Amino acid sequence: MIEEGGRAPALEVETSAGERIDLANPGGKLVLYFYPKDDTSGCTREAQDFTALADDFAAAGTRVIGVSRDSAKSHDKFIAKYDLKVPLGIDEGPLSEAFGTWVEKSMYGRKYMGMERATFLLGADGTVIKAWRKVKVPNHAAEVLKAARGS
Repeated sequence: MIEEGGRAPALEVETSAGERIDLANPGGKLVLYFYPKDDTSGCTREAQDFTALADDFAAAGTRVIGVSRDSAKSHDKFIAKYDLKVPLGIDEGPLSEAFGTWVEKSMYGRKYMGMERATFLLGADGTVIKAWRKVKVPNHAAEVLKAARGS
């Protein structure tokens, strides 16, 4: 599991915009926020919150990428439907496994594997500056922006 002060794994994230970013050396500050599913209420709110602050993150020299296990096609529909301004990362498993966000969950007594809502702020050299686990959506994007400005 990735912890603050540790290093991001030597993996690349491919975004819906067609970029490939080396997490071990992203070349600038990078926010990776992991979310469970495209076009669900909490995930939509979180994506809209990061979109609303996209220019502020850019001014702070920080890129933002949302990551889920949804397909590129699903990401494209989600982005278009809500006019999202942050790219979405395509994860078939390696990213969420490496960051420890693919976890056992429970709903109505049924156990299943799913994405834990978590966010990581990486430095230009791939060091994890800050990690947020079990994220609650309200005010989260603003809190991450504050950390990005302070680092």
